[in-house]
Amino acid sequence: MLWYKSWLETRWRFLIGLALLLCSAAGAVLTYPQVLKLLPQVPPHVDGLLGEKIREAADLARSYQGYVWSSWFRQNLTQAASLFAVLLGTASFLSLEGGALFTLSLPVSRRRLVFVRAATGLAELFVLVFVPSLLIPLLSPAVGERYALGSALIHSACLFIAASVLFGLALLLSTVFGDVWRPLLIALAVAFALAIVDQALHSPALSLYRLMSGETYFRTGRLPWGGLLAAAGAAASLHVAAIANFTRRDF
Repeated sequence: MLWYKSWLETRWRFLIGLALLLCSAAGAVLTYPQVLKLLPQVPPHVDGLLGEKIREAADLARSYQGYVWSSWFRQNLTQAASLFAVLLGTASFLSLEGGALFTLSLPVSRRRLVFVRAATGLAELFVLVFVPSLLIPLLSPAVGERYALGSALIHSACLFIAASVLFGLALLLSTVFGDVWRPLLIALAVAFALAIVDQALHSPALSLYRLMSGETYFRTGRLPWGGLLAAAGAAASLHVAAIANFTRRDF
């Protein structure tokens, strides 16, 4: 019953996110021939930070692997996964205006209640990250290119582990506040702040978003095990804190 209730609470966030990401992944692949046609029009000399970004994007797009990583894993999927990690992690544990009183009266422990809600959200986040990414190697032959399935899986795994930190933060905040808006807005604000910090950091291992995009693996072929373990530890700690906080609350 708890699993079904968690699914009912999150199904529209999940289904809308899945539809959007599937369309985005297909669009990223099918527009690659048009991107190649535009590359000769990129000016060779553009000053400033904007010019540097334009040249970097053009250089990456000259190879299909670089284009997929830049447009999909570093931009579209990372941004969308961050948003939906927060949306899926935000719960209504303390919103007594809805069904929270009924849920708390069920013959189940509070620990199990939070665990099931977290497991459901993480499973949905897993699908949102992996399934659209699998379209990349499947659709690549349609534009005369190939993309390794292993690379798609590795990048997706990096993104899922890093995004689970934002999911855990939203879940923890949901056990602190009695409405759904404050956890949602605070978690989004933190995600935005981390994106700003990302621009100031030069080490992919120290940036959540660069870890999420798998930049280290793309540029060096090596997995950032230190960053992945740190992100997994942070996510696990946030989930444990959410369970502990909800368990000791007095209603």
